[in-house]
Amino acid sequence: MAKLKLGLPAGSLQETTLEMFKKAGYHISIGERSYYPYIDDEEIECVLMRAQEIPKYVDESVLDVGITGKDWITETGAQVEEMAELTYSKRGLRPVRLVLAVPQDSHIQAVEDLEGKRIATELVETTRRYLASKGISASVIFSWGATEVKPPLLADAIAELTETGRSLKANHLRIIDTILVSTPRVIMNKESYRDPWKRKKVEQMVTLLRGALLAEQKVMLKMNVHRDKLDAVIALLPALRKPTISNLYDEEWVAIESVVDEKTVRDLICKLKDAGAEGIIEYPLNKIIP
Repeated sequence: MAKLKLGLPAGSLQETTLEMFKKAGYHISIGERSYYPYIDDEEIECVLMRAQEIPKYVDESVLDVGITGKDWITETGAQVEEMAELTYSKRGLRPVRLVLAVPQDSHIQAVEDLEGKRIATELVETTRRYLASKGISASVIFSWGATEVKPPLLADAIAELTETGRSLKANHLRIIDTILVSTPRVIMNKESYRDPWKRKKVEQMVTLLRGALLAEQKVMLKMNVHRDKLDAVIALLPALRKPTISNLYDEEWVAIESVVDEKTVRDLICKLKDAGAEGIIEYPLNKIIP
């Protein structure tokens, strides 16, 4: 039987990635100290590893496909096929940024002020290329962790990944520039990409993962509406296309179903009730395939 070798990211992206796969219909379980998770698809073989390593192993055809951040694809210079961008992070549906940061009381105000300075980061090559593009010559050193505490004693500045910036502020650092914005990507090696079966298998996986991500931001609303109030209620519903309207036993009433943005539903429900909707039900979705 043909197998698709899939690299899954350990660490910060692990929990969210496994949750997305679950909503997409793939059930993955990881045993204690195991780096080879079980997945309920006999055509897929999973390996759990650091996101930093996945681009290299995909590029070298050790893995057919993997999920890793754009930051690590850029850092390693891996020559891979990007199949999809999946916008999520360890804290939710948002990208991460690689930023340059300095101590709050530093005289450094802009990238140009980093000339001749010392910068600590895990993404050395990405930072060096960025500084070179700005015509800045600086010493970029690899940080083995706890990068936020390096300035001012061990470095003048850092290049660090952040989602919210809270950790930087907690360590009395301020951002002076953004080097790149990173989101998880589904990548394939070029040989596997040319294999029709493997490529189709990955495309199907991507469709389901994208459907799960889209559903994260949506909910389904169901309600009953008297026909006299129908136009007023419909005007409030921004469905994917048009709301679904079904006749009820009482011909004067209809049932409406509509997919709406989860972030708007709190206010929308009250507006729908005021417009005449009754028996309003909200329920979550697992997948939306446009």
